[in-house]
Amino acid sequence: MSVASALVLTAVGLSVTMAAAWYIAVKTGRSGWIDAIWSFAVGIFGALAALPVSATGDSEQRQWLVAILAIAWSLRLGLHIAMRTAGGGQDDPRYAQLKQEWGAGFRARLFWFLQIQAGAAFLLVLSIRAAAHNPAPALVLNDWAGIALMLLAIGGEAMADRQLTAFRANPANKGEVCDAGLWRLSRHPNYFFEWLAWLAYVVIGIDPSGRYAWGWITLAGPVLMYWLLVHVSGIPPLEAHMLRSRGEQFRRYQARVNAFWPGPSKATAAN
Repeated sequence: MSVASALVLTAVGLSVTMAAAWYIAVKTGRSGWIDAIWSFAVGIFGALAALPVSATGDSEQRQWLVAILAIAWSLRLGLHIAMRTAGGGQDDPRYAQLKQEWGAGFRARLFWFLQIQAGAAFLLVLSIRAAAHNPAPALVLNDWAGIALMLLAIGGEAMADRQLTAFRANPANKGEVCDAGLWRLSRHPNYFFEWLAWLAYVVIGIDPSGRYAWGWITLAGPVLMYWLLVHVSGIPPLEAHMLRSRGEQFRRYQARVNAFWPGPSKATAAN
């Protein structure tokens, strides 16, 4: 199968998968299944794209390495969201807000919104594929650095999710803003580590010598994720919800803690 044919099948597969996610979300009334299915789809299609198609001269070790990294990231994030969704509780406030804004047209608009998410997933899969097909022989220092970066990202995001889950599970924290552990360093540490994971493919894929021009495609991953998380579907709608539900308490948290990049509180930095 040619590379072009494989990419067309990937695009179609992602589109069909997100159509299925739309159907499941509409039928169950649980929008969390959307993000869980999207995570699994990026990992599975990314792993398939990483493995040999017609890749003469590629390192099979690197292809399997990248495929495993994609699946590991996908399983960690997808299972976390799936377990949270299956456990009940409050639905994702971002989708709840869209439902309120779109009114009677919610189902139709949600379908096309998820097709846009399929397009974003396709760009991420291209990033994974570009890293996997770097023709550098065997595994080099860049590959090991990419592994370390991915492990740091997966571990950091898992820790942030556990800390938030533990905070919410404590009845004494009802109505409070999580300001403990990693959440003291960033208002969205899970988003930061999610973005960091995509830098691993850049480290693996880009050849500083310039002999592998396709490696620059890996930049699509972190650039796209930063734009989505910081400016589109991540921080803006979530913080709008937090301001509605927590009010002045969350405003004080905003004034003290960085939105995305981890660091000391602004008050500490000023002192």
